Amino acid sequence: MTTICVDVMGSDKEPSVVLEGVAAALAADPELKVLVAGAADVVEPFAAANERASALVCTEFISMSEHPAAAVRQKKDASIVRAAAAVRAGDADGLFSAGSTGAVLAAATFGIGRIKGVKRPALALPFPGPGDHKTIFLDMGANADVKPEVMVQFAHMGRAYASVAAGVENARVGLLCNGSEETKGSEMALAYHAALAEADCGFAGNAEGTDILGGGFDVIVADGFTGNVALKSIEGTGKFVLGRLKAAMGESFLNKLGLALLKKALKSLAGELSGHEYGGAVLLGLKAPVVKGHGATSAEAVKMGILHCASAARADLPAKIADACARLS
Repeated sequence: MTTICVDVMGSDKEPSVVLEGVAAALAADPELKVLVAGAADVVEPFAAANERASALVCTEFISMSEHPAAAVRQKKDASIVRAAAAVRAGDADGLFSAGSTGAVLAAATFGIGRIKGVKRPALALPFPGPGDHKTIFLDMGANADVKPEVMVQFAHMGRAYASVAAGVENARVGLLCNGSEETKGSEMALAYHAALAEADCGFAGNAEGTDILGGGFDVIVADGFTGNVALKSIEGTGKFVLGRLKAAMGESFLNKLGLALLKKALKSLAGELSGHEYGGAVLLGLKAPVVKGHGATSAEAVKMGILHCASAARADLPAKIADACARLS
């Protein structure tokens, strides 16, 4: 059995939405157990009604509006803090939360701990590409500023994740930049390029924004500032296109019919672009898998995030990253 601890209290949605997703994950995976962290009146009835669920009762939670690091330090009984501690204690094999990104990052980094040699954990997500191709993209917001040696670590962690999430060995790594030429980019981008080119990390050159969905690379690395801007741009474009298509439905009967036929495919595409297919981004570089769901999550996304976290635990993703990082020293 694989046990995943779920922070029930952190998301923008009601805890009932998260619990609905937990129940769906349990139904989908008979080898899964969950440890639900949250208020007693929320988690205890759920645990009593589900044989493979246990309650981790907490008296506090961290909201989206609180300062993440300060809240993690001050609220020792917050659901995300207790959840991370449970993973560190061995009561769970991984962690899922749709709470504040900063709070999840701080609680997981301090509570679970970084893999030896990892300087900065990074948020990664597989993006769709042509056919069945997946491109692992990181960092998507955990670290706004990183040094060149950290970017090299991102490349190694991304390659390890590509082997687990996409079944790709010896992944080709690209550096997100404003041009494919090696002379393009800011001074920092040029420093990143030089460090990656010198390292044995599968570096194949600069990647442009179109390559994130273009399939030319298996892994694309960026600092968290650039990565988050790219992520939000892709999400915004997807929402804009879907909004325009929905608006067009009312223009004629043929439009309605055509969009009705495409509804399933469009919904699937929207899920891929938003990360719902995986339930959220994986925080790489920690001693256990951590999946960070979107704050405005859904029961389906929670389900997928828990299942993805369990899959990463079973594939021993942290050990693969530890092995990759050990070769750097």
